[in-house]
Amino acid sequence: MECKMTAIITPLKLTGAIMLLMGSASAYAMSDKNLVIVTSFSNDVTDVYKTAFEQKYPGITVEILKKKTTSGIKYLQETASRNGSDIFWASAPDAFEVLKENGLLAQYDSSVEGIPETVGAFPINDPDGYYKGFALSGYGMMWNERYIRAKKLPVPKEWEDLANPIYYRHVGMSAPSRSGTTHLTVEAILQGKGWEEGWQTLKAISGNFKTVTERSFGVPDGVNSGSFGIGIVIDFFGLSSKASGFPVDFHYPTVTALVPANVGKINNAPNPEAAQAFIDFLLSEEGQHLLLDEKIQRLPVNPAVYAQTPEGFPNPFTGEQLGTVDFDLALSKSRYNVVNSLFDVMITYRLDELRDAMQAIHHAESKAKGNADAMALVEQAKALVFTVPISAEQASDPAFAAIFTKKRKKATDEVSARQAEVEQAWDNLVVENYEKAEQLAEQALDLL
Repeated sequence: MECKMTAIITPLKLTGAIMLLMGSASAYAMSDKNLVIVTSFSNDVTDVYKTAFEQKYPGITVEILKKKTTSGIKYLQETASRNGSDIFWASAPDAFEVLKENGLLAQYDSSVEGIPETVGAFPINDPDGYYKGFALSGYGMMWNERYIRAKKLPVPKEWEDLANPIYYRHVGMSAPSRSGTTHLTVEAILQGKGWEEGWQTLKAISGNFKTVTERSFGVPDGVNSGSFGIGIVIDFFGLSSKASGFPVDFHYPTVTALVPANVGKINNAPNPEAAQAFIDFLLSEEGQHLLLDEKIQRLPVNPAVYAQTPEGFPNPFTGEQLGTVDFDLALSKSRYNVVNSLFDVMITYRLDELRDAMQAIHHAESKAKGNADAMALVEQAKALVFTVPISAEQASDPAFAAIFTKKRKKATDEVSARQAEVEQAWDNLVVENYEKAEQLAEQALDLL
């Protein structure tokens, strides 16, 4: 009888032992690891998730490697043969498309349930499984309410509003070459309005810029502090500033896009199990709730989490339309560096000339109403300012786009000879047009 009991118990013990060993092996694989995350997100985001994840997985230490989106791509490209990073975590979906095309991301199928396949018409996750959407982002404008009242400025609602000369030197924005989220804002305007009208809108707004900031974070900081009154930002900058108690508000204009912010496991990651655990944590209800932290204020991709959001918090899953642009990721990717270079040449590096031209045009226009000859000169001046050196078709032409292989952090940075040649030709045209436009505006005034 005793032998029979032993015979019965032994397999049960063996099964339990195997399960225990499997659990121990899994725990061992997840312990004493450094999880290296390359990200463009601020400390306000990364600190919250690092703390929560390390508490959940005490054997894993999260190391945050801060890079601008474009710098992060370049870093992963340059270190691919000796990769020491596990995760890429950023807002711009076109950045993930570049990494995917370069073979730098690994496929991963998360086990987390409850996340829809799309928001509107846009896929939340990469259909091929190389990256996951963990939050949704829209683009618009934030403003400092005290500043607006003190300067007696109207509250802007549409992009066109910011072209009003009443906002002269009251607006701030970062350059798309320095910020992946700003690039998406620019691209959304170009796609929503079309190439020519989109650039016209961007230039008209830029004529009212007080500054083009070095980093995207500089825009909400400037609005929060009252350095300038209105900032063109990704939504969570405005929403988090408001939730943190700053006297600010945020609005989505009609022409904007709602796209996912993403996370992906890097190919040949040193710690793939830890990387997968982090991605699943981001997508879990626990991780999604952290997006509602007052310093983060991102839109969750899990609809169930919106039951916990405060009144008035945007919810893209209730039928409320937060954007009218069906963002074309392939189009954005095809002209990514070209758009960045155009913005810098026409706006960032020639902001003083652009502001002077637009101010002269606005002044002449306000005086010349009713005088057909003077107004004709004003319209000629506008046409010169709004001229774009290349067409939309040329911007997306693969052979032409391939010229722009390097972004500049400043105008004096070295690039390839061909890129420098093209950008110099653009600059010559832009400077000439801005100067002529200012002269035409002055001629219009002479007719009065």
